Amino acid sequence: MTFSQKITSWYSEHKRELPWRETKDPYKIWLSEVILQQTRVAQGLPYYQNFINNFPTIFDLAQADQQQVLKSWQGLGYYSRARNLHHTAQYICENLGGKFPDNYTDLLKLKGIGSYTAAAIASFSYEEPVAVLDGNVYRVLSRYFGIETDISSFKAKKEFQQLADEVLDKTQPSVFNQAIMEFGALQCVPKNPDCKKCIFKNSCFALQKNKVDQLPVKLKKTKVTQRFLNYLVLLDENQNTIIKKRTQNGIWKNLYEFPLLEVNQKTDIEDLMQKITENYSNEYYIDNISVFNQKEVIHKLSHQELHIRFWKITVKNNLKDGIPLSETVNYPFPIVIFNFILSNLTI
Repeated sequence: MTFSQKITSWYSEHKRELPWRETKDPYKIWLSEVILQQTRVAQGLPYYQNFINNFPTIFDLAQADQQQVLKSWQGLGYYSRARNLHHTAQYICENLGGKFPDNYTDLLKLKGIGSYTAAAIASFSYEEPVAVLDGNVYRVLSRYFGIETDISSFKAKKEFQQLADEVLDKTQPSVFNQAIMEFGALQCVPKNPDCKKCIFKNSCFALQKNKVDQLPVKLKKTKVTQRFLNYLVLLDENQNTIIKKRTQNGIWKNLYEFPLLEVNQKTDIEDLMQKITENYSNEYYIDNISVFNQKEVIHKLSHQELHIRFWKITVKNNLKDGIPLSETVNYPFPIVIFNFILSNLTI
């Protein structure tokens, strides 16, 4: 059997039963692919089901308030994807009558849909013979064919795409694309794959050359920025607090947070209390300052490592524009703040 025949045969025996594999609806396939881009299936499945329950059709998503969309996305990270989902749903409904483009080229023109997602929708929904290229596919192709090109390099995308298109089973692109991704997710995993049970154990370059743990090659490392964030939970005698929407570009745009004091470096508790007093005593009649967590919460993003402390600031004056503390759970927060609310504040 050929490479593609072996992959699809393996898939027919080992594939997971997942709801987005039981439909040709481009809306549901699009939604699943965006959710799963940086999320494992086990984590992404309940989000997918929740989205489908909240927004059964693309029209429901388009008509929803963005705050509702962000709340449904809360915990997945990469919130720009949720904003792009909402924007593109509105565009498709307003300009295309609610119908997705039926080909790869036109799908690429939509905001938030890159080459991988366009290929997935085009092949899964419309059986267009275009190969998907995600991390799983890079890994399988690199190991099997012995490609040592750095996958983070500029030329890698073209090289791997050409190879993926060559091995694609053009008679059943949907099945093949799902098969090779599933093979990478379940069998040809990043660390310690069970090569003895692999269907390619007699033909895989990496296994024959003892390079399984060296492929694929990825030399470029992401520079991680350290940030030190102090969130101020202001409380007046009526148990009202202040939250603010993040409107600036960057992480967590359009999500909510407590007033923020960011410092440039790791700072001890006493100095931080002094900074809070200096920065906020003119705006609020501060009665008492205490820290919820002596030890920083470390929250890791792809390019940033956040060192977070939460502060309880009781004030004597009524908070203008304050909301009841109990209502904070209804707003879309970054998951690290939302988890703090659930764990530490009396709701």
